[in-house]
Amino acid sequence: MSLDVAVIGAGLGGLSAALKLASEGARVLLLEQHNLPGGFATSFVRGRFEFEVSLHELSDVGPSDNKGAVRRFLEDEAGVEVEFLPVPEAYHLILPESGINIRIPFGVQPFIETIAGAVPGSLKPLTRYLKLCREVARALSFIGRSGGAPDMGMLLERYPAFVTTAGYTVSEVTEKFGFPEKALQMIYPYWSYMGVPVSRMSFTLFAVMLYSYISRGAYIPRHNSHGLAAAMDARIRELGGEVRYNTRVEKILVEDGRAVGVETAEGLSVSAKAVVANLSPNLVYGKLVHPRSAVPERAVKLLNARRLGASALVLYLGLDAPPEALNLESYGYFVGPSMDTERAYENFFRFEPPQMQAVICLNRANPECSPPGTTILSATSLAGPQAWDGVAAEQYYSVKREMAEAMIEQLSGYLGAPLREHIEEIEVATPQTFARYTGACRGAIYGYEQDPWDSLVARTMAAPTERFIKGLEFTGGFAFMGHGYAPSIISGRAAALSVLHRLSRSR
Repeated sequence: MSLDVAVIGAGLGGLSAALKLASEGARVLLLEQHNLPGGFATSFVRGRFEFEVSLHELSDVGPSDNKGAVRRFLEDEAGVEVEFLPVPEAYHLILPESGINIRIPFGVQPFIETIAGAVPGSLKPLTRYLKLCREVARALSFIGRSGGAPDMGMLLERYPAFVTTAGYTVSEVTEKFGFPEKALQMIYPYWSYMGVPVSRMSFTLFAVMLYSYISRGAYIPRHNSHGLAAAMDARIRELGGEVRYNTRVEKILVEDGRAVGVETAEGLSVSAKAVVANLSPNLVYGKLVHPRSAVPERAVKLLNARRLGASALVLYLGLDAPPEALNLESYGYFVGPSMDTERAYENFFRFEPPQMQAVICLNRANPECSPPGTTILSATSLAGPQAWDGVAAEQYYSVKREMAEAMIEQLSGYLGAPLREHIEEIEVATPQTFARYTGACRGAIYGYEQDPWDSLVARTMAAPTERFIKGLEFTGGFAFMGHGYAPSIISGRAAALSVLHRLSRSR
């Protein structure tokens, strides 16, 4: 079998790559070991509830009259039919040790006014801070449009603050603004979406994430992330692409330093001009590249320098009462004792009640997501990818139950919600669950940790030199844009464009 591009893995990155390739007329085959598309972007049913597995909110979508990059790609470029629903607020933050219980809105000015109204002395620093975040976001878009090779003179002239802050962490930059401590805690909740403490997180990454959410809002697909993945699959087929499920790739074939195809577990050999992998480089270089001698030494050294990002413990609750009867007024909550990101990060590696939970009440954005008079609530606490390694098989279910009990007790107290007596369905996912379901290395859901030396800007600039095997592109949470729904979608498009550029040059 011979074609232009073989794409391995039907997570959002792989789906996006195949979608863009098919929309440009390339002959593309998408291979997936599972029987469904989406990877982490999926759902499951228990009783009368359909639970969203992983999506909290999608950034860079925007309303139909001010589309973000994700929406422009899916709707305008690729013609995917999916309905997005707006998330009602940025977040509801509850930190008992700090005396904080506040609902923060979307919109730059409402965001500023709400925090400034709650914390005197924060108006001026917050206004300056979001102006900086806007410049950083625009600079990164400029770099993206240049393909990672921007005109440095123009970058310095247009976006000097971006260049000044690019090598620093969130805490190093933010604490220069003189925020009152309480206001500082109110602007940090999105750190949970990155999974490294603010003392190590790239400021550039945080600034872009914060400004994207605050300025454009957040959205979810009406039919959960599985509906989004299924719509992308359907569009790939309409455009002439081929998708095969229950098909595991066992080899990426390399000749003279170039990827030339793949081989499946069933023995199907596919010849291709390029290969796109929606997989971790750990798996690709550690197991799939064939022959083994074709694995570049520099690739192995880079992998050894990186740290796997967080996995998660996720609690899914189907409740037999409506949100208003459970005191659930908001869609998205960040709850924990305090906004001590160092303490919360250290907690990832311990079997203790979590120091931070990211919670969604799906009904507040999509009232029709569950039967009338019911509620879907999910809570995520991050966990180090090694944290569950020491749990013996015979203890696994009891330990999982104990952790779920602790999370329920915490949530009931923080939210003032009588959860326990209304639980109709309950499910719990651990790092082992994610490893088993998706094949993710050690169940990591956050790709590689993003310290400033290995964050978005550094990866973007280094991308041309990190194509260690010609014709092999990475997409998804382990690719240069990092983890998350929007980055995975955009990275798939970027991988496809890179492949299309090389295919056009070879003709």
